[in-house]
Amino acid sequence: MFLVPRCAVLLLVLLATGLSGCDSRPTTKETMTSEVEKPTGTVKVVVPPEVEGQWRAVTIVVQDKQNNTEKTYTVDIGSSFNLDDGSISVHTKAFLPAFIMDGVVMTSASNETENPGVQVSIFEGRQEIFHGWLFSHYPGAHAFKHPRFTFTLVDYLPAEKRVDNQ
Repeated sequence: MFLVPRCAVLLLVLLATGLSGCDSRPTTKETMTSEVEKPTGTVKVVVPPEVEGQWRAVTIVVQDKQNNTEKTYTVDIGSSFNLDDGSISVHTKAFLPAFIMDGVVMTSASNETENPGVQVSIFEGRQEIFHGWLFSHYPGAHAFKHPRFTFTLVDYLPAEKRVDNQ
């Protein structure tokens, strides 16, 4: 007979103890450990000297969801291309083979292709509809959403190596 009430009391004590820690909202700034501060300021792209001039072009696949087609474009870094119907143009800005973001600075940790990303601006007519990054290893990260087209970085071409004969 006494077993049921003791179990009930024990259960209530456990519930009360467990629920008392459920309100995990920090009350002071010192106790906030999970909040990440967002960097403020103008975002800057820095191509390190060991990367500068080492990459010539990128290859971007454009999928037309409306017509169920796909076309591959290889474009020099710093250049642009137009889709066949001329309504969309893609401008490549910078290529970072090992993309990292440190505060407001986007740069490359090395010249190794650990996290390749190309900065692009996409225009529909004269209106810029996207300015951001395409990543080859993580195509879904910060992916540009368009009702008709998807854009994927699939390859990157190194600059031609020059040989000094002197």
